[in-house]
Parts: sequence; C-alpha cells; structure tokens
Amino acid sequence: MGYTAEVREQAVKMVVDGAIFRRAGRYLKVNHQSVVNWFKAATHKLKAEEAPLPPSGESDVVELDELFTCIGDKKTKSTSSRKSTAKHAVS
Repeated sequence: MGYTAEVREQAVKMVVDGAIFRRAGRYLKVNHQSVVNWFKAATHKLKAEEAPLPPSGESDVVELDELFTCIGDKKTKSTSSRKSTAKHAVS
C-alpha cells in the first residue's frame, strides 16, 4: 500500500517540529517505521548548504528537568538490594 506524497511530507514535518516517530505514525495512521524511513529519505536529500542554520544571537538552552527527576531524585532502592539486605539481616 503506497501513501501519498502529502502524508509523507506531513510525517516529516511533524518529526521536524518535535513529534516522535511513533506519535506521528499514530496520528497519521501509518506504521512508525514508515515515518522513520520517510524521515531518513528526506534528510539524505538535503545538501549541507540547504540545511537551515540556527538563528544568530540566541543562546542555546538545554532542559534537563525530566532527566533530573527520573534519576537524580530517586527515593526508593531497587528490589534486588532489598532482598539482599533481608537475607543478611536474618543470618
């Protein structure tokens, strides 16, 4: 089953705008691997001089909040460490 050029273009635009491949696939009702393939094909068509440059004068900002809350703020131990502690306490 072939998809129209409009669907392929919309998928690529969604990924460029920040959607993940699976979300774009779900929204367009296509397999996410098709979205990956279309995105790769579109990037291979670009030449280095055609690639958009980032706006000048703006600083780069990286947000690590999600990473920090997942890793840096872990309050519980893993279940394997609880089991090993329990074995030592009984002995």
